Amino acid sequence: MALETLERLTPRQVEEEYFGWLCEQVGAEQEVCLPSRPELVRVVRRVVLSVIQGWQLPQLLEVGELLSGELMANAVRHTGGRTVGLRLARRPGWLRVEVRDSSRALPCLILAEPGNGNGYGIKLVDALSERWGADLLPRGKGVWFELKVRERAV
Repeated sequence: MALETLERLTPRQVEEEYFGWLCEQVGAEQEVCLPSRPELVRVVRRVVLSVIQGWQLPQLLEVGELLSGELMANAVRHTGGRTVGLRLARRPGWLRVEVRDSSRALPCLILAEPGNGNGYGIKLVDALSERWGADLLPRGKGVWFELKVRERAV
């Protein structure tokens, strides 16, 4: 879908466009391109929540939704690009969520000032994920986190 078309979609239309497609991408390395807009942070959280439910990983619902929203919010707030990429992958034992943007500036853990609502996103990702990181890409970076999937014995 062309960027101009994407930018005209409402948050609900973006969610409807991509939810089913993302659910089908178990283990795939596909990326959804989204406009970089603050109102889409909420959409990304809902889409990730729905995908995790569809993949039957109820133990990861809250943390997956929260951390996905943090990565998306950071990309929208700090990078200045027109688009953000979202990737989800499920592999045996792991769930990986990645947000890609056009900036090559890597995230870092910073000390948040008391009373200031900023500065906690990457700290949350660090505290609640099994592992996280950032990879430089030819055109920007990808910031990701992974959650351990505790498979049930059959």
